[in-house]
Amino acid sequence: MAIPEFILDLRSKIGTDLLWLPAATAVVLRPSPERDGSRQVLLVKRADNGWWTPVTGIVDPGEEPAVAAVRECLEEADVVAVAEALMWVHALPPMEYDNGDRAQYLDLTFRCRYVSGEPFPADGENTEAAWFELDEMPDMPEDMANRIAACLVDDDVCRWTL
Repeated sequence: MAIPEFILDLRSKIGTDLLWLPAATAVVLRPSPERDGSRQVLLVKRADNGWWTPVTGIVDPGEEPAVAAVRECLEEADVVAVAEALMWVHALPPMEYDNGDRAQYLDLTFRCRYVSGEPFPADGENTEAAWFELDEMPDMPEDMANRIAACLVDDDVCRWTL
């Protein structure tokens, strides 16, 4: 996974200490071309752990989170999307990477509408990118499935984990 330059700069100063970072998840939905009244979701298969997930990424300093979600869709899957609603805000547990770096993310999950593009792993962070029918999604971590579920409700009300 590519590490943003600003994080490399921070790491040069603080070492492996815990970083609190904003992150964006883009749950991109489109009408199913195969099934009337059904929808598909864009998923990418991560190169680092092999998980299928929605598109995710770190929000750059000063960047609007919705803009980050849309940017990550284009960078990771070559898909143009529009962020429609912030659907879920939640803090992930602290994690430690193989190199000893520690981080904790505040995830902002956006429901996004597909505009154009055929998905493929555009930046090397993923090995695959594809559309899936909502009832035919591959196995994924519960937290990722919850992000998708948060975007499938019939309203635009943001939820958070208490």
